Amino acid sequence: MSTMVMTGGTAGFGAIAAERLMSGETRLIRGARRPTSAGESVPLDLTGLDLVRAFATSVRERLGDTSVNALLLNAGVILPDVDGRTVDGFEKTFAVNHLAHYLLLRLLLPTLADGAIVVLTTSGTHDPATRAGLATPRHADANLLAHPDRDPGRDTRPRKAGEHAYTASKLCAVLTARALSHHPDSQARRLRVVAYDPGQVFGTGLAKGMPFPLRTAWSLLGTRTLSRPMSRLNRSFNSRDAAGNTLADLALGRAAPPDGHTYAALRRARLTWPEPSELARGDELAQALWKDSARLVGLPD
Repeated sequence: MSTMVMTGGTAGFGAIAAERLMSGETRLIRGARRPTSAGESVPLDLTGLDLVRAFATSVRERLGDTSVNALLLNAGVILPDVDGRTVDGFEKTFAVNHLAHYLLLRLLLPTLADGAIVVLTTSGTHDPATRAGLATPRHADANLLAHPDRDPGRDTRPRKAGEHAYTASKLCAVLTARALSHHPDSQARRLRVVAYDPGQVFGTGLAKGMPFPLRTAWSLLGTRTLSRPMSRLNRSFNSRDAAGNTLADLALGRAAPPDGHTYAALRRARLTWPEPSELARGDELAQALWKDSARLVGLPD
């Protein structure tokens, strides 16, 4: 039996992936704010680093000597501005999407089995070439993203600043996957690391922090009636079923990256392995983000 740990597995396409994983020979531990009705869940709130540490401790206690075969870091949020702060004082979108998951990855890294799979959910919006309509990342400076008020290039328009916080956090996911794949421990244990872009998937919990009209439109576009014709209009649009089943395929090892690739993108329900954005290809930038993130969460490099 495989053992997997997952965030973002109670709503949207993450819930579809979780349901499929639990239907097979898999023990799935999901981090969730509230107990789940099916499977095994452990309380997790990504807005506090101490809460992430408590989750990791609980998972390790439950595991005992059992190793983790797949770690799925799938939860995410987009907010209308960068005014929100976590209990640790960090900008909320960056803290939830990147810092909390980076900390969880580092804490659970020793539990991963040889050949384990790590999937970090990212977004094509990290790449200006996708022309997704959101403000694209100017940098991946962890200190400036954690404290955007210190960023001299910060957009004064709240919505655009919020978009940048989101797309930059997704750039960080691609860079973290890149850094992890080159990590000596990862290479020694032959970990399979993927930054997964599910494309534009409406109807998920991602937009829960947005204004009511946007949340309503997001929900309606996610219905099966509208999602299918939408996917024919834009190759980046995917249904929740397609995105969730592909995430499950990655977790189960049924979709494996070609040598040298850590970025996967779902396009018209087909998994592809393109190059990420130019910024996301920088090894020095990936290492700098890894080290800066470690300092922010209080870990050694």
